[in-house]
Amino acid sequence: MGMLLSNLDFLATAPGGVSRLRELILTLAVQGKLVPQDLNDEPASELLKRMGAEKDGLIVAKKIRRSKPLDPIDDNECGFVLPSNWEWARLGNLGDWGAGATPSRTNSNYYGGKIPWFKSGELTADFISDSEETVTDAALRDCSLRLNQVGDVLIAMYGATIGKTSILSVVATTNQAVCACTPFAGLSSAYLLLLMKALKPYFISIGAGGAQPNISREKVIATVIGLPPLVEQSRIVTRVEELMRLCDALEAKGQLEAAQHAQLVATLLGALTDSDTPAQLAENWQRVASHFDLLLDRPQAVDALEQTILQLAVRGLIVPQDPQDEPASALLQKIRAEKDKLIAEGKIKRDKPLPPIAEDDQPFALPPGWCWARFPELGEFGRGKSKHRPRNDPALFNPPKYPLIQTGEVSRAKGVVQEVHSYYSDLGLEQSRMWPKGTLCITIAANIAESATLGFDSCFPDSVVGFVPARAMGNVEYFLLFVETAKADLLAFAPATAQKNINLEILSSLLIPLPPLNELARIVTRVTQLRQLCAELRARLSASQSTQAQLAEALVDSVGAGEPVVT
Repeated sequence: MGMLLSNLDFLATAPGGVSRLRELILTLAVQGKLVPQDLNDEPASELLKRMGAEKDGLIVAKKIRRSKPLDPIDDNECGFVLPSNWEWARLGNLGDWGAGATPSRTNSNYYGGKIPWFKSGELTADFISDSEETVTDAALRDCSLRLNQVGDVLIAMYGATIGKTSILSVVATTNQAVCACTPFAGLSSAYLLLLMKALKPYFISIGAGGAQPNISREKVIATVIGLPPLVEQSRIVTRVEELMRLCDALEAKGQLEAAQHAQLVATLLGALTDSDTPAQLAENWQRVASHFDLLLDRPQAVDALEQTILQLAVRGLIVPQDPQDEPASALLQKIRAEKDKLIAEGKIKRDKPLPPIAEDDQPFALPPGWCWARFPELGEFGRGKSKHRPRNDPALFNPPKYPLIQTGEVSRAKGVVQEVHSYYSDLGLEQSRMWPKGTLCITIAANIAESATLGFDSCFPDSVVGFVPARAMGNVEYFLLFVETAKADLLAFAPATAQKNINLEILSSLLIPLPPLNELARIVTRVTQLRQLCAELRARLSASQSTQAQLAEALVDSVGAGEPVVT
């Protein structure tokens, strides 16, 4: 235990360290390794005798029902060395266990009374008193509801809340997804709560396997535990509470440090993106460089640095400008001439003229040779097609021939779409459209503003927008990284609904800072290099965290393997 306490800071900073620490504390507690045993304590064997006598008396008095005898405990069910004065026992022999029920919803006389009625999702604290619903005395009488007393311990037996535990602070009943225990004298409610928390991983494991995880009252009461003397139960509970408060403090400290670190990163990297000139950027970069090791010790900080690199790229601050480069305005003229030629040849439709870009609408000042542009001015820009209804008509997909990607494939692509799970038939292709390899895809529904380029010719539905740059432009990589910088702004246009979406008009009006073509190529090359460095840094951080987690796990295991302490 001393080794554990002397390494708390190390454990707390390991990935998932505080959570693992809490589990370890509970495990040590219920195995008798957290506090010393006192041989003068009344042994648990005497407690079991009194509990048996108490149970028999309650049966005779008809306060509880006689239950089926539990099986004798087999040695294979005993998972650790039992400390002095402890005894093995099944939970069913330590209290009166029973589940609740749900009164008929069609009977209005059953709900709205004065008796709290708890569901499994309400077991959110160690002590509970307020329920979302109440039931009447009629419901208690007619519907086989168990009336639980103050101090009874509840355990959730169904669904995502399985194994959650609380102590009742009021007289109440529960639904069928909650099992309640009235402990016999010799088992404190506080220790039973602690015990059930320690058993939660076990209950989850035995409840898994079906569509909805669940355990039964029978499985709960058959569980074998080590029962300590009553006074040791009290010492264990006190010690666990002390250590859990320490865990709370470590967790709060970690959260505060993470928030402070994020603020430092945001401030220093924000100074970079606020630079107006290369000279200002160089000055601000020196400030960041002096704190580089401190800043980039977390994956989130590397993510922030990568986003800063993209912001600098589209502001013209990532590579120097060359006065000899042909300006972006000349590139726009070439693209316009190319589109006019295709229109005259009847190969594309005449596009609608876009309004001029007002100076007040420009997000920031551009470097020399740059200009503002919009997607429709730079190439072919439009939504995917999926005209046929219903969209899941089997005829659209049989026999499968032509790749069809969805928003999910774009979202998971990490730059280039390489996966495909659906294929259109000839009929599917007829009501859709095949976009060429290299098309920039931008999602406008579900996953808003996710982007990637096609790694193969493919169709996609109208929840994805495609951009094919004009031949004079050629490079689509710059626009991919630009969309990443604009994602937050585009998300702001998505309505606060269950199915978020934006439209083609919003994307068409998006202002793109367009560099000269030669500089555009230099930007893409430089960003690719810097992103690779970010990826390598992430990999080193991940390896370091993995090593730290393994060391923490080894330390936890070494502490957990210790023998009980006897005084």
